[in-house]
Amino acid sequence: MARKVFYSFHYQPDCSRAAQVRNMGVVEGNQPASDNDWESIQKGGDAAIKRWIAGQLNGKSCSVVLIGAETAGRKWINYEIETSWTEGKGLLGIYIHRLKDFSSQQSQKGSNPFDEFTLSERKIPLSSIVKAYDPPHLDSKAVYSYIHDNLPSWIEEAIQIRAKY
Repeated sequence: MARKVFYSFHYQPDCSRAAQVRNMGVVEGNQPASDNDWESIQKGGDAAIKRWIAGQLNGKSCSVVLIGAETAGRKWINYEIETSWTEGKGLLGIYIHRLKDFSSQQSQKGSNPFDEFTLSERKIPLSSIVKAYDPPHLDSKAVYSYIHDNLPSWIEEAIQIRAKY
């Protein structure tokens, strides 16, 4: 049975890369809001966005942050990371900069978004606990295959890691 996961990513630059990962079919994931839906959600302000995120996280056992060039430091991605950790969900990152977008372009590697968090009770950087996988290939098809072949085991490991904290 496939795990249910929440995918967190920077929509505008990475939606096509994220779609490739979400559509692999190796896990059951959330569907992102369309441009029109997201505009409606945003009009409701921060409270509406938090409710939408809560609804998306509901019933998920793990959150997968798809890391592109501009993912780290974004307000709502940080909120999704913090909420996922607080709710005890498995958490992991995957660098997706080498997957080609709809224009057949790769992008620059972004920073690790988990570097911005510290477990306050222990002063441990979250990035020393949560794994961020960087596929060891330059070719988009090889990157896709690497993610496809490893995603289920990465999710299981992330859930096991989270259970220790």
